[in-house]
Amino acid sequence: MDYLKPEEATGTDSDGDSVFHNVPPAPDIPVYAISVAYNKDPSPYKLHLGVGVYRTEEGKCHTLNVVRQVEQTLATDTSADKEYLPITGMAEFNKLSAELIFGFGSPAIKETRVTTVQCVSGSGSLRLGAEFLAKHYHQHVVYLPEPTYGNHPNLLSAAGLSLKSYRYYDPKTHGLDFRGLLEDLGSASTGAIVLFQASGHNPTGVDPTFQQWEQIRQLVRLRGLLPFFDCAYQGLVSGSLDADAQSIRMFVSDSGECLVAQSYSKTMGLYGERIGSLSIVCKTADVARRVEGQLRLVIRPFYSNPPIHGAAIVTAILKDRVLYNEWTTELKAMSDRLAKVRLQLYDALCNRGTPGDWSHIIRQVGMYTFTGLNEEQIDFLTKEYHIYMSSDGRINMGGLSSKAVPYLADAIHNAVTRSI
Repeated sequence: MDYLKPEEATGTDSDGDSVFHNVPPAPDIPVYAISVAYNKDPSPYKLHLGVGVYRTEEGKCHTLNVVRQVEQTLATDTSADKEYLPITGMAEFNKLSAELIFGFGSPAIKETRVTTVQCVSGSGSLRLGAEFLAKHYHQHVVYLPEPTYGNHPNLLSAAGLSLKSYRYYDPKTHGLDFRGLLEDLGSASTGAIVLFQASGHNPTGVDPTFQQWEQIRQLVRLRGLLPFFDCAYQGLVSGSLDADAQSIRMFVSDSGECLVAQSYSKTMGLYGERIGSLSIVCKTADVARRVEGQLRLVIRPFYSNPPIHGAAIVTAILKDRVLYNEWTTELKAMSDRLAKVRLQLYDALCNRGTPGDWSHIIRQVGMYTFTGLNEEQIDFLTKEYHIYMSSDGRINMGGLSSKAVPYLADAIHNAVTRSI
C-alpha cells in the first residue's frame, strides 16, 4: 500500500495556509479592552472606572465577609460532593431565588405559576430566556432601551431575535425620556418582547419612579407586550431588596406573564462564580410545568447542567436567617457608600466651579453615573490623568474610592474647562 507523504497528507499548500485562514481578526470588546489598558498602565495614580465591579477603597474587588464565612464552612463540609446537579440546577437555590425576587409569600409562587432554573449568571439567564423565546414564542422582536447594557444586543440577537429600541435616556436632562418611552412602546408591535432593567439602569443610573413604572405596566398589558426583566442590582440601588424588585412585582401582581433574569455577581460579589437564575411567570401551573420541561431541552445542549459552588454559597446565605441578615447589612453598607461617593463627587465639582449642572450625579442611582462627558474629554482623562472609563461617559461609582474623588474631580474640571 502506498502512503501519502506527510506534506501531502496535510492537504495544505506549501506556504502552510491554515484551514482557518479566512477567519478575520476580531475587534476588541470595549469594556475588556479598557481593563487591559488599565493593567498595562504603570501610573500609581491610575483609576479603573470602566468594568462594573464594586471595589474596596484600595481598588480591590470586594469580597463580602458573609461570603468568606460561608466558603470556610463549605470547605470543611466532608459530606458534600461534586455530583452533577440536575439540568435546572440546585432546587433549593431556585426556590430561594424566586422568593427573593418575587417576595416571600408571592401568590404566583404559591400557585406554582413560576418556574425558576439556575443559570450561568445574568448573561447566561438572558441568553437562555432569549433561546426559549426564539423557540416557543410567536414574536421574535425585542425592544431594548436606548442606551442599554452593552452585552444585551449580543445576547438577544445571538438567539435569533430581531432588535429594536425604545427611547429611554434624555441627554439634555440626564434623566428619563418618559414621554419618548411611552410613545415608542405604545407603537410597538403587539406581542413584542420588551427588555426592562428592574433597577439601577446600566449604563445611565436612571430609573423610572414607582408611579412611572405603574404607567409602563398598564401600557405593556394594554399593548399585549411581553416584559423581560434584567435584575442585576437588587438591594444595591436603594439598599432595600424589596424596593429594588418593586418594578418586577408590579408586573407579577396583575397575574400577567413575564421573564426575569437574575444575577448575584454584584449583590453578593460573586463575579467569577457566574451564578444567576431565570424565572418565567406563567398564567397557570400547568403552563409553568411545560415551560420548565422545554427549558431543560434548551439547557441540555448548551451546558448540560450548571456548576455547584456559586449556588451553594447563595443558598447557604438565603436559607439561614443570621447569614441573610449579615448579607443585607453588608449590602446596605455598599449601597450607602455608592450614595456617599456620588455626593462627594458632586460637591467636589461644585466647589471647583466646574462649568455645567452636575446634579444628575446625585439624581442617578446604583453603580453607574452617566457623566455627560464626550469622547474627547474622556480621551483627555485617560491620556493626562490615567483614568479609564467607557467611551459613552459611564463611570462605575463602585470603582471610585473616597480618597480618589478629588483627583477625579480635578481631572473632570480640567477636561471640561479646556474644551470651552
